[in-house]
Amino acid sequence: MGAADVQVLIEALIQRQLSEDQVALLQRFVASVEQPGQCLRLIEEAAGKPPCPHCGCEKSHRCGQASGLQRYRCVTCRRSFNALTGTPLARLRLRDKWLQYLQCLIESTPVRSAAMRVAVAKSTSFRWRHRFNAALLRAPRPQLSGIVEADETYLLESQKGSRHLDRPPRKRGGKASRRGISSELDCILVARDRNRQTCDFVTGRGPVSAGQLMKHLKPVLLPDVLLVTDAAKAYQAFAKQAGITHEAINVRAGIRARGALHIQGVNGWHGRFKSWLRRFNGVASRYLENYTGWRGVLDADVLTAPRQWLHIAVASD
Repeated sequence: MGAADVQVLIEALIQRQLSEDQVALLQRFVASVEQPGQCLRLIEEAAGKPPCPHCGCEKSHRCGQASGLQRYRCVTCRRSFNALTGTPLARLRLRDKWLQYLQCLIESTPVRSAAMRVAVAKSTSFRWRHRFNAALLRAPRPQLSGIVEADETYLLESQKGSRHLDRPPRKRGGKASRRGISSELDCILVARDRNRQTCDFVTGRGPVSAGQLMKHLKPVLLPDVLLVTDAAKAYQAFAKQAGITHEAINVRAGIRARGALHIQGVNGWHGRFKSWLRRFNGVASRYLENYTGWRGVLDADVLTAPRQWLHIAVASD
C-alpha cells in the first residue's frame, strides 16, 4: 500500500464512506504494521505458564529465552520447553508475520495470494495454513443439546500432491467410476443443534456405519438429545445402541420437514462448505479434516480477528 492509498483511506474514514474493499485494505494495512513483538506477547498471554508437554508436570522454572519466547525447565524430567512446544505451531519461523497471515485465513485467501500478501514462499503459506488449522482443531468440541440434526455429505477422494498414487490418475479431479456412495468417496459427518453448535467429522471412505457414529457422534451428544436424521439404517442402529431418542425424516420420499423436525440446518452447512471449498480447486483427502474445521470456525462467526485465532491456537488443549 502506497502513501496515496493511505491518504485516500484516511479521507474516506474521516467522511465515514469506506467501501467494503477499502475496509479490507485498511485491515490488511493495520495487520502489516503490527509491532514485531506483538505476536510473541500474545502467545505468552494465551499460554500463561504451561505444564511440561513432555511429562505433564505442573512445576517448572524459568530458564532464559529462545527466539523471543520465555523458556522453562521442568522440575521432574529436566527437559526445557516454551509456550509452543508440543503444539502444531512449534518451530514455525517468521512469527512477526503470523497475525497478517491469520487475517488471510479469516478471509479464506488462496495459498498463492496469501503468500504474496504476507511476503513468504508459497510452500510456507501452505504449511502455515495447515499448521494453524491443526492448532485450532485441538480445542475441545462443543456438547450438542436439544434437537440435534445429523447428516453426511460426500466428496470424491483426492490424492492431490501425492508422489505415489494407489490408483490410476484422474484428469482435473475426475469422477467416481461407480454411481452412488462407494469407497471412492470421503464421508463428512456433520451434527448441528438449534443453537448453531456444530461438530464435523471425516469418518473415512464410503457410507457411514453405526460403529463410526458411536466413535465420532456419541461423545458430543448429551444424553437427553433428540436426534433427527434421514432414514439411513446406520442412524437407527446407532440410536438404539446408544439409547438416544431418534426421529427419521424420509427425505427420499420428498419429505423435507415434519413440524419442527428437519435436517435443513445441517444440509445448509453442507452447501456452504462445498461452495466455499471450490475456491481452492480441490483439496487432498489427507487434509480434509483441516478444511472442515476451518470452515466450521468461519461458519460460527465467533473468531473474527487474528488475535482471537492465535489465542485459541495456542491456548487450546
